[in-house]
Amino acid sequence: MRIAVDAMGGDFAPKEIVRGALEAAKKYDCEILLVGDEEKIRTELHGENIDALHISIVHAAEVIGMNEHPAEAVRAKKDASVVVATRLVKDGTCDAVFSAGSTGAAVAAAQLILRRIKGVGRPAIATPMPTPDGVTLMLDSGANVDSKPEHIVQSAVMGSFYAQYVFGVRRPRIGLLNIGEEATKGNEQAKETYELLAAERNIHFCGNAEGRDVPKGSFDVVVCDGFVGNVVLKFAEGLAKTILGLIKEEVRSGGLMAKLGALLLVPTLRRLGKRLDVREYGGAPLLGVDGCCVIGHGSSDAKSVASAIGATVDYVNGKVLDQIREALAKEERSNA
Repeated sequence: MRIAVDAMGGDFAPKEIVRGALEAAKKYDCEILLVGDEEKIRTELHGENIDALHISIVHAAEVIGMNEHPAEAVRAKKDASVVVATRLVKDGTCDAVFSAGSTGAAVAAAQLILRRIKGVGRPAIATPMPTPDGVTLMLDSGANVDSKPEHIVQSAVMGSFYAQYVFGVRRPRIGLLNIGEEATKGNEQAKETYELLAAERNIHFCGNAEGRDVPKGSFDVVVCDGFVGNVVLKFAEGLAKTILGLIKEEVRSGGLMAKLGALLLVPTLRRLGKRLDVREYGGAPLLGVDGCCVIGHGSSDAKSVASAIGATVDYVNGKVLDQIREALAKEERSNA
């Protein structure tokens, strides 16, 4: 398996991206192609036996910045690292692409180069959110800020297959993010989406999910439009950091007894920190495009990049794309 990695994408590129790729190459059964400025990448790889690790470099002279218009930049910068990396999937050189750069640019590159799967109106970013027993897959978490009810239903179908074939959930419970459990709750979009989800044969729809149900793990997959999903995601990330920060602050200011108590709780606090750490989950797949594309957080460090590459390997091995293609083709035939 070959993974194209946008080595220039992210706040700490290329250093952290390359370090994460090295860690992933040692941990996962895959070959990694680092795409970007060859001279800078080689500097970060100095002293590493990249041949033994199955790491190679594909030069790309340009980079798309976070503040550039995604679609315009993808069209204009043909030699940008994310564009070249995505093209490696399109031409069959690689099985998947990972980027921690501009989310908009990664989505635009995937849509313009890989194209959407036949029958998909809008792709969706599927983000795993930590719960007491595992994760809740939330989508869309930012690919589209305006989604029609039928797009959200497609997200539910794609998310269900991802949860099934990557996370091993036999019959994923699907929930629609809403302001109440009752079917009559919500705005017009939510009400119409609820009816469509209840009639969808490819999923196990369990009704509305309230905001608190996401971290509780009451559903395996929660769907919403990208505007709401991205707000929920950023809030959850900020809350996790704030809680851990408050615990540390209380320990520091709590005197000798607090410090002694904290020493006894160190193993527990480390486990808690790990469960709340978004770096453990790394990347989120962009479902609905005709190729495996995984998007990482802009602030990804080496640990997060390695985790994301691991998620990318699972995505390819799970053959999720084949399942989505088949389900949508079957739906199209039944509606013909």
